[in-house]
Amino acid sequence: MLDEIDKRLLDALQDNAHLTAHQLAETLNLSPSQIGRRRQKLEAEGVIRKYTAQLDPRSLGLTVQGFVQVHLGTHGPEHSASFARLIANRAEIVSAWTMTGDADYLLRVYCEDLPALNRLIHEVLLPHKAVARVHSQIVMDQLKRDGPLPT
Repeated sequence: MLDEIDKRLLDALQDNAHLTAHQLAETLNLSPSQIGRRRQKLEAEGVIRKYTAQLDPRSLGLTVQGFVQVHLGTHGPEHSASFARLIANRAEIVSAWTMTGDADYLLRVYCEDLPALNRLIHEVLLPHKAVARVHSQIVMDQLKRDGPLPT
C-alpha cells in the first residue's frame, strides 16, 4: 500500500526521473537517506519498473504515428504466440495490446513516412498466416502526450 509520501515521490519521479535524492528530499521535506530507502523499496516491489528518456519522434525522423488494428482469421495459442514474436521484433511497433471487441490486437507504431507504414502493413503484418486483415489510423496531431499515471 502506498502512503501519501510514496505517491508524492512517484509524482515527482514521473515528472523528472533525473532528480537526485537531495532534490527530492527538498521537495518532499524528508532526508536524502529516507528518500533513497523509499525509492529502493518502490523499485524492489516493482512499482518503479525502470527509468527511461522520452525522445522526440520527429527529431529521430519518425514523422508518422499510427494505430493499427489487427484482426486474426485463425485463433489459437500457437498463432497468438507466433504473432507476439513477430511484433516483439519490430522496432517501429512501440506498443501492442490484445483487445476486446472487433480487433484482436491494437498496435501503436512510429514510422519514418507513409511508405514505411505501408511496408509494415503489407510486407510484415498481412503475410502472417493468422492475420486476416488490418485497419490503420494515422495520427494527425497528438493533443495530449503520454502522461504520468495517476497515483
